Parts: sequence; C-alpha cells; structure tokens
Amino acid sequence: MARKYVAFDLEIVKGFPDGADWRGYRPLGISCAATLAADAQTPTLWYSSTADDRPADAMNRQDLARLVDHLKSMVAGGYTVLTWNGLGFDFDVLAEESGKGEECRALAVEHVDMMFHVFCEQGYPVGLDAAARGMNLPGKLEGMSGLLAPQMWAEGKRQQVLDYVAQDVRMTLDLAVACEKQSRFRWVTRRGTTQSMALPGGWLTVDAAMKLPQPDTSWMSKPIPRRNFTGWLRS
Repeated sequence: MARKYVAFDLEIVKGFPDGADWRGYRPLGISCAATLAADAQTPTLWYSSTADDRPADAMNRQDLARLVDHLKSMVAGGYTVLTWNGLGFDFDVLAEESGKGEECRALAVEHVDMMFHVFCEQGYPVGLDAAARGMNLPGKLEGMSGLLAPQMWAEGKRQQVLDYVAQDVRMTLDLAVACEKQSRFRWVTRRGTTQSMALPGGWLTVDAAMKLPQPDTSWMSKPIPRRNFTGWLRS
C-alpha cells in the first residue's frame, strides 16, 4: 500500500558560511516552516506573527510546539512525514528550538528522509535540486537557496522566503511520488551526468535506512560518517 506523505521543511534565522559545520553556529532559530499533505492543494505555512500580523523575526516556542504537535497528529492519522535531509538538519534544529526533543527524535526515526536513504546506499549526500533535475521536475526557485534564506528574511523579504519553503515541500513531495512510481531515483551529478538508484521497495524510513549495510567509501578522501546525521538522536 502506497504511503500517504506529509512533506516538511523549515528555514533558519541565523545563517552560516557555505560548507561550514552549522552546529558551530547554533542556536539557529527558525524563521518559518511549511508542511504539505499528499491530499492537500497547497502547503500550510508556519511562522509566528507580530502585533500587526506580519511574520515575526523568529518562531516562538509555542508556535514551534504547535508545529511538532501537528506532525505528530498527521502521523497518528496515517501519514508518513517526508523530508530531504530532515534527519541531519530540520528535526535536529526543531528539537532544540521547540524544546520537544523526545517528540522530535521519535518523529525523525519513523519518517522518510530521502536524502538519508540515498546517503546510506551511496555513501554521499545529494542535493534536492540535483534530485529534482534528475527526475525532470521543477527545481528550486531561481535566485534562492537555503543559505540565502536567512539573509533575505533579515532584509524583510519574508514573502520570498515563504514562497521558497513552500516550493521546497512541493518539490519534496513530487520527488517522492515520482521516484516510487518509477521504482527508481535519478539525480544530476556535479559533472552534469545522471546517476540512478533502484527503489524496488520504495523509500525507506530512517529506522530502516540505518539498518542498511555500509557502502564502500574507500575511494573517498574524507567519507562522511553516518553519525553526522544520527548522532543527535542519542543526545
């Protein structure tokens, strides 16, 4: 039986340099988030509001707790939470910022993080935009990226960031569905070639992906250990 997905993504308040270990810059704060259920027409946007009903500088703990409770409610209703790098980033940040660490760890383990599944099989991560292009799907909004989002939010370009996070959950959901229909995941490499990975049983949950055998990474100079993604689960 095909899963009913609810895609989830968030954006942060504090930026960090490209390639840097973001953990050294925490707490990062959360500016906004988006969720999109498979049977919904449009994403639900999450942010805290100012007194004049504008998006606040950062989401407060009460609103972040509401977001966590919403994800838990969706899971209880038969949905599977879906992310791209949600294990290694989004749920880790959400756990800290919401104060709901136990709930976020439970959600993270049982959800489908497509990027983590790819990493566990291939030994290296793949970007969401490269994945979308490999599957012939619309990519990220032009001129936007997760690294730019904090700066744009600080500059008051908040609707553009909200549009960006909404597009990311659409792309995440479309990617999961397309790959499962074709039983294959394809992505565009940095060299411009296309690689693929079979998905005979569809996407794996984090818990199932962690049980996959370690891939051969002997050809890499600095292979990424799985604990980079999973370490916070034991904290």
